[in-house]
Amino acid sequence: MRNKIIAGNWKMNTLVNQGVQLASSINEYFSNIKLAPHVKIIIGVPFTHIDACTKSVDFTKIAIAAQNCSQYEKGAYTGEVAADMIKSLGAQYVIVGHSERRQIFGETDSIIAQKIANCHKNALFPILCCGETEGERDDGSYFDVVKNQLIASLALTDKFNILRTVIAYEPVWAIGTGKTASPEQAQEMHEYIRKVIAEIYNKDIADQISILYGGSVKPDNAAELFLKDDIDGGLIGGASLKKEDFIKIYQAI
Repeated sequence: MRNKIIAGNWKMNTLVNQGVQLASSINEYFSNIKLAPHVKIIIGVPFTHIDACTKSVDFTKIAIAAQNCSQYEKGAYTGEVAADMIKSLGAQYVIVGHSERRQIFGETDSIIAQKIANCHKNALFPILCCGETEGERDDGSYFDVVKNQLIASLALTDKFNILRTVIAYEPVWAIGTGKTASPEQAQEMHEYIRKVIAEIYNKDIADQISILYGGSVKPDNAAELFLKDDIDGGLIGGASLKKEDFIKIYQAI
């Protein structure tokens, strides 16, 4: 059975004490329930929060993710944070290739491929983001856009490490806009992504990969999205900053 994953992405929000308070309150809820073996809860926090938040949660139930890592392993790269530094703080996952990193900071697929490779070298699980812009959706090129992103971003990932990778489909036009892909649109793309993974690797691997939907997931639309066959959970933005909303989205899975 594929893992079902609810992953929060706090982005550049909260001070450390606020983040610890939020992580602790989420942890309090999950401390009182038994998670199914195939369900994973992940919180993507700012770099400054990783150490403190890792110490604030039960890591057998809640994993901490960084929101990015460097494509470089070490050296004279002022301001960069290496994968082994992230690992040393107790994080288990890294969000890689988020559309905000691609669009605002100019990250290319080749850079993202190296970041994924660095995650795997350090026993971190990358969450690879892919997705099209509104213009690419409107002109009908969205399948090709996502396929090309996947092929290039996974160029350094072999059959062993792809099984240690999560994919998140995040249509750029639905991130922070209040718009959400319909369950049918999301399922169509998730099914296509699984097909592309089968082409790159094989069908058995594709059937094991968890593919998350990201794009204005909220408590009132989560259940309908998660009922679709190829949607294995969500990469949650704004709603992950509210304990009650994040828990309701988990309950929807």
